Amino acid sequence: MPDLSHTESISVSGIRTEKLSKGQGQPFLFLHSEQGLANAKPAIDCLAEHGHVAAVSHPGWDQAELPESFTDVDDLAYFYLDFMEQFGMRDVALVGCSFRGWLAAEIAIKSCARISCVVLAGALGIKVGGPEVRDIADIFGMTHTTLREISYADKTKAPDLMALDDDSLKIWFRNRESLSRFGWSPFLHDPKLRGRLRRIGVPTLVLWGQHDKIVSPDYGQAFAAAIPGARFESVPHSGHHLEIEQPEFFARSVAAFCSANRTVTAE
Repeated sequence: MPDLSHTESISVSGIRTEKLSKGQGQPFLFLHSEQGLANAKPAIDCLAEHGHVAAVSHPGWDQAELPESFTDVDDLAYFYLDFMEQFGMRDVALVGCSFRGWLAAEIAIKSCARISCVVLAGALGIKVGGPEVRDIADIFGMTHTTLREISYADKTKAPDLMALDDDSLKIWFRNRESLSRFGWSPFLHDPKLRGRLRRIGVPTLVLWGQHDKIVSPDYGQAFAAAIPGARFESVPHSGHHLEIEQPEFFARSVAAFCSANRTVTAE
């Protein structure tokens, strides 16, 4: 497993979780994908070359507590709003990947008071097609092998379950269980989110893997079109988990956009 030596145990509104901090300078709040915090470590390392990265295990993921009252993505969004307030974070570049791209959007439509810009990478969370159209691949209805095949352009970048020890496997399955808890129904989206994206009032970058087979680039274009002034950028040689396949390209794109659009508020 990747080195998580920069991780510390914290409590947010009474919920115990883990926070990884690395780097100095512009603040980034990195919301890892459904893969968990450990698999995001290469992207975090690359992003930390451009600023101070804070990444937290979401309630229900990794070893973080999961309150019984947490039943939908709204609960996770308010958890992060509490986190930013508790730690006095300002002018934050909010970065979310895949399922957590959805979470980042839900946070931003509620309040951008502490956020200077938003980056959504392969984000889920909206409905684009009609009721008979499947916008998002049925990741709960396929084998791990099939899911791996359609998630990565370069299959060698996919996590190898056979290489994990027992403790790491337990975490992987727990993360999978939590994903189904928060994304089972409605299937990986909030029916109201697309109409509320107009509330995101800060510069927004939508990054998308050129070969994404979980959610197509057309879906990403629709996501960007719903956010005022949002920019869409395709990431070459990448599938759905572009932050895992192309961590350096991902970090450079995020850092360049956020640096160009950073606003600093007075204390």
